[in-house]
Amino acid sequence: MASVDVLIAGHVEETDAGESVHPTVSLVRDGDLVLVVDPGILADPAILTDALAARGLTVGEVTHVFVTHHHLDHTRNVGMFPTARVVDVDSVYDGSLWLSHDGDGHHLSDAVTVIETPGHAQECAALVVSTDDGTVVLTHAWWFADMTPEQDPLAWDQEALERSRERILGLADVVVPGHGPAFRPADRGGANPA
Repeated sequence: MASVDVLIAGHVEETDAGESVHPTVSLVRDGDLVLVVDPGILADPAILTDALAARGLTVGEVTHVFVTHHHLDHTRNVGMFPTARVVDVDSVYDGSLWLSHDGDGHHLSDAVTVIETPGHAQECAALVVSTDDGTVVLTHAWWFADMTPEQDPLAWDQEALERSRERILGLADVVVPGHGPAFRPADRGGANPA
């Protein structure tokens, strides 16, 4: 069974120097698959390398990087993983090769699947992971664990985002949002009906 660990619970905070933004960075493991989700912008890349080291991993042992969307705050540190395959909503980037994949429903392993979740950005995708703790969905459909903001101020299409949120709530026992700790939708009134 696959596992999901939140390596860095992200944030969006106002500081005296300006807005500080870290994405939530997660680690997904399933057999030989070692995947980092949204390595993004961090105050110091050592935050990520230290989090991996605490789990017995080096950058070179990461086989895949998944990006939920192409905003720079989620993609900037992709280059920290030069040997990893990079996966997004419809493509796999392997070295200099730009390859397509099946899109919605693309399996990275038996327990790890890519789904299309447009709304925050047109190219948004989520990772659906079957774990011992239930189905975990890693997504930017919500920024924070309190399921906010309801109206995404950066949304490409708010109506599409609402449809993606409904889809995710129909799947997820646990949600890892774009900029905060994991949460259980059932604890927030968004129960998985399954």
